[in-house]
Amino acid sequence: MKLSLWPALPLAMTSCFGQMAYAAPDNGFVEDSSLTLTNRNFYFYRNNLNNPGGQNYRDEWAHGIVLDYRSGYTQGAVGLGVDAYAQLGIKLDSGKGRTGTGLLPVDSDGRPEDDYSEAGGALKARISNTELKYGNLTPYNPVFGTGNARLFTTRANGFELTSRELIGLLLDAGHFTSGNDSASTNSDGALKALYAGVETRNVDYLGGRYTLNDQLSLSLYGSQFTDIWRQYYANANYTYALTPNQSLNLDFNIYRTNDEGQSLAGRIDNTTWSLSGAYKVGAHRLTLAYQRVNGDEPFDYLGFDQQPGTSIFLANSIQVLDFNAPNERSWQLRYDLDMAPFGVPGLSFMSRYVSGDHIDDSHYDGGPNGAYGRYGSDGKQWERDIEARYVVQSGKAKDLSVRIRQASVRSTAQVALADTTDNNEVRVIIEYPLNIF
Repeated sequence: MKLSLWPALPLAMTSCFGQMAYAAPDNGFVEDSSLTLTNRNFYFYRNNLNNPGGQNYRDEWAHGIVLDYRSGYTQGAVGLGVDAYAQLGIKLDSGKGRTGTGLLPVDSDGRPEDDYSEAGGALKARISNTELKYGNLTPYNPVFGTGNARLFTTRANGFELTSRELIGLLLDAGHFTSGNDSASTNSDGALKALYAGVETRNVDYLGGRYTLNDQLSLSLYGSQFTDIWRQYYANANYTYALTPNQSLNLDFNIYRTNDEGQSLAGRIDNTTWSLSGAYKVGAHRLTLAYQRVNGDEPFDYLGFDQQPGTSIFLANSIQVLDFNAPNERSWQLRYDLDMAPFGVPGLSFMSRYVSGDHIDDSHYDGGPNGAYGRYGSDGKQWERDIEARYVVQSGKAKDLSVRIRQASVRSTAQVALADTTDNNEVRVIIEYPLNIF
């Protein structure tokens, strides 16, 4: 691995703690194995309101089936195992003029495929509470994270090392060279800077999270996207119990990004942070958040061929927008309601509104390789989301979930991702995981 970021991080963190974690139980390769069959039904509708000369709307319905096998580990000092998956996506409704949601792959003629499938897996080894995996993986951390915002989970190909040898401490490192988004069967697709659109074939990261107690946790991460950027991340999360029925949570995230190597995305000098506070009383939770981008280019993060990853741990990165434009500042007001105390366990509601302004890239100097488009000056945007979700709590349909999500977006910024033009959208997601063994 070429990564030289924060070489003293593991030593610095472990030197503070002397209590070892308990070793994981060692029952065996077969005894600890599991097989899960997940059906996911996804309807996606988006009405583009201000897209002259472009696609007026997107309207697709697809069904996905995933078989996920995870073995235990062989007995002995070094345990060996294997993970494998197979998935099938089926078009239920779409068309050439309505595709583009990311649910289905598109052929050379611009028509959505009727079905698509893939299979893959990973080898793994374990010593005590340290695991090394190689293959098709789904890492999830603040600087390199795959996601499942569409029909399937995006996957990346490479190595991942995680260690939980000390109680409360997670150490995490990885080296990845390619990947594929959820609507593609090309397992050797490029890893990208999402907003710049440039590719890299080497990503390394190193970091960790330490949970001091039930109230406070701290995280530090660093990553290198070869010839694009070096990115550093820190987080502090604190929860204070006011009464047995009330609590206050504070969450702070900060990223520092600079161009690296050949600077394929151009010059980058960006510091982006967010601070949120959430007050919870009984079934109610009210959240206020502020986010600020300090840089003449947008805050950027991992992308695949068509879809974003999830390595953006900022308060105002929500359903459609990230509120990450140059010099943007944004506020969020969010309300969550859990219906369990009212006699309907499993049912919840959420609504939020985020408003961003001060978008200004008038001082942007991307250098000879500048890859970011122009946003203009004094830009503004907002997004409103409403969500209802129900999870069956017992019986034969236990864990079946139904989620309905509605979003509206308005923006005066001149340039953004294609998905962030003025629009109204609806997503309906039904998911049923069945544990076979």
